Amino acid sequence: MTAIYCYGTVDLDLRLVRYAVVLADELHFARAADRLMIAQQTLSAQISSLETRLGVALFVRDRRHVELTPQGELFVRRGRALLAESQDLLTELCESAPSLRLDVITEGLTSGIVAKELRPRLTDVTLEVIQGQGFAATLTGVAEGRVDLAFGRVHGTGRPLPSNLRHELVRWEPVGVVLPDGHPLVKRARVPMDELAGYPLVLHTAEEATEWEAWNVELAAAFGLTFGWRLHGHGRGAANAAVLAYQAPSFGPLEAPVPEGVVVRPVIAPVPLYPFSVIWRSGRTSLALRRAVTAIHEIADEHGWLVPPKTDWWLPADERP
Repeated sequence: MTAIYCYGTVDLDLRLVRYAVVLADELHFARAADRLMIAQQTLSAQISSLETRLGVALFVRDRRHVELTPQGELFVRRGRALLAESQDLLTELCESAPSLRLDVITEGLTSGIVAKELRPRLTDVTLEVIQGQGFAATLTGVAEGRVDLAFGRVHGTGRPLPSNLRHELVRWEPVGVVLPDGHPLVKRARVPMDELAGYPLVLHTAEEATEWEAWNVELAAAFGLTFGWRLHGHGRGAANAAVLAYQAPSFGPLEAPVPEGVVVRPVIAPVPLYPFSVIWRSGRTSLALRRAVTAIHEIADEHGWLVPPKTDWWLPADERP
């Protein structure tokens, strides 16, 4: 990339600043991506996007090595200070008023129900809800204190959780099958698992949602299911659009709203369960965070979320009680 002069004002995304700083630490895309818990291709694309916005090359890279340009050294040095200053600001704000940042992954999941029911229980706490689009990607934010609470499948990321995180199970969520209206299985009020084996499925995940992809793959292997399409995208809207585009079934939450032309049916024999846990940073926690964790357990108890179905059910082997 040829360096050019910067003109005008560029709004810096602190996430991209952090990407550049971690890459400068490692000088290796695979190791940096591993630290950030994102795909190597995603990191490369984000760094290229940052350089384009800035109008300068921050890194020189080829197949053998990565090194900083002079502009990159300046950016990383000032970027470290910027990240430290932003963290100090957040710490000050958190200490001055009770607030919590909660990542619900995407719309239509158990975490969204929790967020909705937390608000009336914590009326004196500012609850900021974000959608990180993948539990594996959110872990870094929780470990670094930028996110207070997250939800997800803790065994599905392909790597150990950061040592400073705690987690507790919230729900074994029954997962349904999302179908295009007119599909033969729509006639079923409940779809037996063995009947799904006769149709290729759509596997739609965000690149950051490795835990959801891994669950789908384990379920398919256990019951002889096949994936005709493996797609990456963000949000339930994109997943439902894929079901319509390919006129094929896909696994999804039972409680999420669906657009016209799409229906959701429960799956039985067995009922596939997705283990949702709440995750937070250990150590010095605020009173608001402790209250929130207690309230989340109360919500789970009231809904009976940790009572397995009376009929046959399935969980991944390493998550069965």
